[in-house]
Amino acid sequence: MSFERRALLASPTAPAQAAAAELADSAEWVDAEEADVVIALGGDGFMLQTLHAMLERRKPTVPVFGMNLGTVGFLMNEWRYHGLDARLERAKAFKVTPLMMTATGIDGRVHQLPAINEVSLLRETRQTAKLEVTVNDRVVLPELACDGILVATPAGSTAYNLSAQGPILPLGSALLALTPISPFRPRRWRGAILPDKARIAIRVLDAAKRPVSAVADQREIRDIAQVDVCMDRARELTLLFDPEHALDDRITMEQFIG
Repeated sequence: MSFERRALLASPTAPAQAAAAELADSAEWVDAEEADVVIALGGDGFMLQTLHAMLERRKPTVPVFGMNLGTVGFLMNEWRYHGLDARLERAKAFKVTPLMMTATGIDGRVHQLPAINEVSLLRETRQTAKLEVTVNDRVVLPELACDGILVATPAGSTAYNLSAQGPILPLGSALLALTPISPFRPRRWRGAILPDKARIAIRVLDAAKRPVSAVADQREIRDIAQVDVCMDRARELTLLFDPEHALDDRITMEQFIG
């Protein structure tokens, strides 16, 4: 791959800003609106912020090559100052399809937000959340008592979903993980793996007494009555990785980490 117009974006952290200063004179950088590739410096959180900004600007087709100046850096490549041209030419592209969350508040207001990793519902108070779960218009759980529940994409299955003991989904598997968070009843339900064409609806039972918030990656809507989740295939994103650190291999290898 060859990219002439490049944009450089960096997290406000000191390491990312220092790296950006090193790269500043290595190329003629353009604004993200004009770029045909984005170089993102930071951690996974900054990568998610960058991708969400691209969705908001309706620029999801512009690929992003991230370099890790954060902590985990699962969605990032290794930070190196030299050889960026060669790395971009050899980079392997991965398509990531976001979820679309439609959250209806108890006040009737409707909020639509994309999620690249997961959509999660979380109890707001000490009281257990009670949720009704519907898949493709069929009620599959009339009442789930829990701390919450999440819907994760393959790209996000190694994040919050894995911490909640959900399954790791291979990239390209065309699956979603539906994972409960600290389920109380039914006590033995550990979640489900669904086709990514599934339409998932989660209704909050007794929302006034047992308030629940909905979170699409990093953006939260409080006091919701219902959340509907589906894949947003019209807004696929492209991430670029060094061949030796490709995203599909990282997700696979997470299954063997103790």
